[in-house]
Amino acid sequence: MFKNRPNRWVVSALIALFVFVVLALTAFITVIFITTLIYFGFINTSAYHYSIPFIFFGIDSVIIGLLVSCFVSRIPSRPLVKVIDGMQALAQGHYDTRIQLGKFPLAQDMETNFNHLAEELKNTELLRSDFVNNFSHEFKTPIVSIKGFAKILKDHNLSKQQQNDYLDIIIDESERLADMATNVLELSKVEKQTILTNITKFNVSEQIRNAVILLEKKWEEKNIDFDLSFTDYYIEGSEELLKEVWINLLDNSIKFAPINGHITIFIKEIDNYLEVSISNDGEKIKEKDIKRIFEKFYQGDTSHASKGTGIGLSIVSQVVNLHKGHVSVTSNHLTTFSVSLPLTQFI
Repeated sequence: MFKNRPNRWVVSALIALFVFVVLALTAFITVIFITTLIYFGFINTSAYHYSIPFIFFGIDSVIIGLLVSCFVSRIPSRPLVKVIDGMQALAQGHYDTRIQLGKFPLAQDMETNFNHLAEELKNTELLRSDFVNNFSHEFKTPIVSIKGFAKILKDHNLSKQQQNDYLDIIIDESERLADMATNVLELSKVEKQTILTNITKFNVSEQIRNAVILLEKKWEEKNIDFDLSFTDYYIEGSEELLKEVWINLLDNSIKFAPINGHITIFIKEIDNYLEVSISNDGEKIKEKDIKRIFEKFYQGDTSHASKGTGIGLSIVSQVVNLHKGHVSVTSNHLTTFSVSLPLTQFI
């Protein structure tokens, strides 16, 4: 089934050879040791009478060791070959591969870990495929719009108002493309980052207010009402990266809030942590989506009814983890994203 599949007999022979060599060396060392004792007189007898038994002892040990090693080597080689076969299957993209290694504790641990690895690889591949499909769709749509309206603008019979309307659409779609490219680059950057740099102490409350203003056009289109129930709070961290957190969370809340909806932002201190909660009164998130909502490229809406590529919340999770914080989501009558960040940890 697979190329370069390991020969079970070869594996067994190698294990048998190893066991045989160990037993043969043991027999040889035993013979040398006893012969040395006789030679130096520690055993008061004639070496001649004992030489023949020693020779037979050595030969018997080698023969018995060979037989035992051939039998014993078959036992560990079977699960080993299964694991090697399974690894080759995974390497060739067969992520449904699962193995069973028996009831021994060590074998069960290997089986559990291998099957868990295979399941994670399968999920990763599914996410990658979903991302390619979703991103291709999201990327193609604005390009088609830009191309179509650019062609229409070549018509000299358009009124000034029509020209402005079409140009506004082209600008919006261009911005949408730029946002997608920015998100992909931002995700790539934070994934490669293992430590925080450019750490400063700044007013996180003011940063969130600025993020709301930055997204004003989006929430005004849906006539969303904001409740900013917080005073000024300061935090130590990367101002640039945390700005991306608030923009992505707010953008997500605006996207899924209903027309004439309501978004509430709370900030409070809890046990030396700063907790920021962003809530909207949109549709409840399904339980199965909540479990995977921060995974890279995951989208609960596969119908493309809402714009997005499943990158924004993954960026949020990565940045919060870099700050040694925690992000979570609950969804009942309100959908609330909560970010907890340590107040004093870096400076």
